[in-house]
Amino acid sequence: MSDLKRSLGEAVAAAFAAQGLPAELGRVTASDRPDLADFQCNGALPAAKVAGKPPREIAAAVVEALSGHPLLQSVEIAGLGFINLRVSARALSDRAREIAADPRAGAGEVEEPRRVMVDYGGPNVAKPMHVGHLRASIIGESVKRIYRFRGDEVLGDAHFGDWGFQMGLLICAACDEDAFVRTLMDRLADTPRDFSAADEKQVMDAFGDHVDLPMLDRLYPEAAGRAKTDVEYRDRARRATAELQGGRLGYRLLWKHFVRVSRVALEREFHALGIDFDLWKGESDVDSLIDPMVRELETKGLLADDQGARVIHLARPGETKKKKAPDGTVYEAPSPDPLLVVSSEGSAMYGTTDLATVLDRRRSFDPHLILYCVDQRQADHFEQVFRASYLAGYAEPGSLEHIGFGTMNGPDGKPFKTREGGVLKLHDLIEMTRAKARERLKEAGAGGELTPEEYEDTANKVAVAALKFADLSNYRGTSYVFDLDRFSSFEGKTGPYLLYQAVRIKSLLRRGQAERIAPGRITIGEPAERELAMLLDAFDTALVEAYDKKAPNFIAEHAFKLAQSFSRFFSACPIFQAGDETVAASRLGLAAVTLKQLELALDLLGVETPERM
Repeated sequence: MSDLKRSLGEAVAAAFAAQGLPAELGRVTASDRPDLADFQCNGALPAAKVAGKPPREIAAAVVEALSGHPLLQSVEIAGLGFINLRVSARALSDRAREIAADPRAGAGEVEEPRRVMVDYGGPNVAKPMHVGHLRASIIGESVKRIYRFRGDEVLGDAHFGDWGFQMGLLICAACDEDAFVRTLMDRLADTPRDFSAADEKQVMDAFGDHVDLPMLDRLYPEAAGRAKTDVEYRDRARRATAELQGGRLGYRLLWKHFVRVSRVALEREFHALGIDFDLWKGESDVDSLIDPMVRELETKGLLADDQGARVIHLARPGETKKKKAPDGTVYEAPSPDPLLVVSSEGSAMYGTTDLATVLDRRRSFDPHLILYCVDQRQADHFEQVFRASYLAGYAEPGSLEHIGFGTMNGPDGKPFKTREGGVLKLHDLIEMTRAKARERLKEAGAGGELTPEEYEDTANKVAVAALKFADLSNYRGTSYVFDLDRFSSFEGKTGPYLLYQAVRIKSLLRRGQAERIAPGRITIGEPAERELAMLLDAFDTALVEAYDKKAPNFIAEHAFKLAQSFSRFFSACPIFQAGDETVAASRLGLAAVTLKQLELALDLLGVETPERM
């Protein structure tokens, strides 16, 4: 089953090819003037240069070739040689019925499915998630769903930040903060490796009485700040990191406790946002791969000494980039910077674990493509990791891709902060949005017939829709200003507006059931019906764009246009007052397929619709 745009594109391409012209000149797009045509082709203008003929002469030959095409009501030439195509009512009716009968609501699938890994979320152990994690989680979840829906085999990995220097900082900070923890670390320093499971449980339970997430949340920024100015403290944290990675028992058990208390809070926030991971792996999961990987890199001649550290040089011969020295002098330096693999203290670095993770994913899943949904400001780091992976033979060139995104900003245009100037915790943001959703429902007089449990569930769905649609309606590479009042409105381009339209259609279908009018055979006639049917046909185009560009905003835009079009259809084409049962059944059928496609599009964005509102 092919959409109208693709079918007409093939016909127009064949008409160009019949004139001995490149078939790609027959590209068909949605019309810039929907009042004049449904689709257009502008290929006659560039074709004129190829053929040495006037563009209208080429366009006339295409029009003649398309004369009588079963999908077309009319095909006309406009201006210098633009070709306008209007679809027939019969073709639109047939297409709407196809979409109604299709479980995928008109969406196609990839011809050659791939194995794809999506790395998103990226929460750090021992630190509550903040608004900076929102975009990675929302965009990554949607990209995962879009790729899976298109037919790829997809795994989503949270990829915890649970290893490296930050863990050394927290170990030192916890030992300094709590005498019990410090004493226990000393006692465990020489404990043999055959520590029993019962012994381990006893120690872990003891940690639970002394170290919790709020404490860690307070300690980390203090320790990180101190390490910037206190060289001795920084060196101590680096040694702790190396000892943790080397297997020191006490540090390993304390680290396990950090992971345990963090996971509870992380799962709570992800669940609240409707975000799910297939893998909950972290940097620590590749620890056993690092030593043999470093030896392999050494054997391959990729490692070089650099002031006591071991690095991989990545810049190609002559490849440079302008950089600024501390004194302000601009100079040319090799670009990108070398990847630091082993620090001068002997510990694995951030890039090392990322490189080992590529290797681990190749061995465990062998993906054709790995997508990293991470802040755009990490672009330089990923360029380093990707180049090192290709040099080492851990991934095929082009199989690693960073899908970066901009920031969520406050009214001042800077990354969103609390009124006090601090970073807003994600849990607090979710609760703020839920409170606003309850307020909006009350203002609208909605939900009066719902039980308290149903009301709370609806408020949560409205809140998630507000957050997610506000984010995903923007192209991921751009930043946007967070405006809770606007995003939570039931009017305008918002998630709650889309939910309102979906719930309205559900109400119509319930009324039809009560009045014994079932969705029937769809027949397109009225202008509002044409517009809605054309949008239903455009779903696959939006899906392909979102898939190819790793950009869910194409789905968000389609869902919004579909909801708007349904609203106009509902006003212009009465269903239960149609005066004809066949017309009423047709229009109810058009409403039903609109709901199916709208809910499917919203699900690809990670948004659930309530039954009532």
